[in-house]
Amino acid sequence: MKRQEARAPKSASPESRPRPPKLLASGNPQIAKGDGEAPVQAFIDAMPGWKREVGRKLDALVSHTVRDLRKAAKWNSPFYGVDGQGWFLSFHCFTKYVKVTFLRGALLDPLPPGASKVRSTRYLDIHENEPLDEERFVRWVKQAAAIPGWNGGSKSAGGVDL
Repeated sequence: MKRQEARAPKSASPESRPRPPKLLASGNPQIAKGDGEAPVQAFIDAMPGWKREVGRKLDALVSHTVRDLRKAAKWNSPFYGVDGQGWFLSFHCFTKYVKVTFLRGALLDPLPPGASKVRSTRYLDIHENEPLDEERFVRWVKQAAAIPGWNGGSKSAGGVDL
């Protein structure tokens, strides 16, 4: 009777190992679309350097502030919304900052500082070593979550067109 030797488990081939998300030219992670917590956390985990902590902070503040929060990764960005009301906030990495998008930010008081080509949208740019005014940000999030958000192009999602 032949004795079988214990074999070391095969290591995964390079093709089968999960690859880290690709970073686009601006440094924004390229993440597959998906609904829920997992794709949003995958995006945040893939954010480069100091931007990852900004993403974690933004996600924590929004998650703590908004009841019935809905999350998704779309168009290589995390989106936050309220079920039946559409999306109210997103963010995206650029080379030197993280851009927070308030999709109906023109209705917020005070207005977020960055203007957009889309009249209803306003931006907040967060640069490295620049503290986030968390109180002001939370006030904007509360206001944004309370009004109908962007419907994402789907009338059945609730919300409005931009």
